[in-house]
Amino acid sequence: MSRTHDHDAHAPIRTSEEISEFEVLETAVRELAIEKGLFSQEDHRRFAEWAESVGPHGGSKLVAKAWTDPEFKARLLADGTETCKEIGIDWRDPTGSGTPSDYTYFYVLENTPEVHNVIVCTLCSCYPRPVLGMSPDWYRTPNYRRRLVRWPREVLAEFGLHFPPDVEIRVHDSNQKSRFMVMPMRPEGTEGWTEEQLAAIVTRDTMIGVALPQADWTAQQPPNRVEAAAEKEGRP
Repeated sequence: MSRTHDHDAHAPIRTSEEISEFEVLETAVRELAIEKGLFSQEDHRRFAEWAESVGPHGGSKLVAKAWTDPEFKARLLADGTETCKEIGIDWRDPTGSGTPSDYTYFYVLENTPEVHNVIVCTLCSCYPRPVLGMSPDWYRTPNYRRRLVRWPREVLAEFGLHFPPDVEIRVHDSNQKSRFMVMPMRPEGTEGWTEEQLAAIVTRDTMIGVALPQADWTAQQPPNRVEAAAEKEGRP
């Protein structure tokens, strides 16, 4: 059966300068909560600053440890919520790594040569914040949320990922009760690496599922430095 694509089906992922209905709702609820004395503007500022600082380090640590410890990997895939406690992340503790809205079940999705996983939240912006920090702007856009579930291969191609037809693409829709994180495949050339070295190449986007980890790339390394290093070593 053939399928006709919309005119903008392949439009690149982009953010919008317009204020969304969710941002309007968040502002209204926040201001009402401050007015009612549930918390202060300073409390909100401090929480926002803390939330922005979390980053994807917890998720990177989980993946690196799973790559090097088969027993830990089995526990993580069986019960992500409970196993996170082993690295100091408690999804049920609102005063620690989690927040009240993170009272959910956490699933870790393992990529294999046959299956590639990618996460999205089609309704709003549900995201595994305790392990990945704040979600990127593009993750919250209608452009990404609506199109990934309809044309996952095309959207992933816009991120630079191209998979052969025999690789199954599985899209996981986060919701109020469940959060997901992708465990990417360990790349070649990392044999003998320490957990710290491995964690450095497990970036946020690899755990969302829109990128693959590379032995010569970290999120702290500007692209031009990678290209310069490759040229110096005679690599393509």
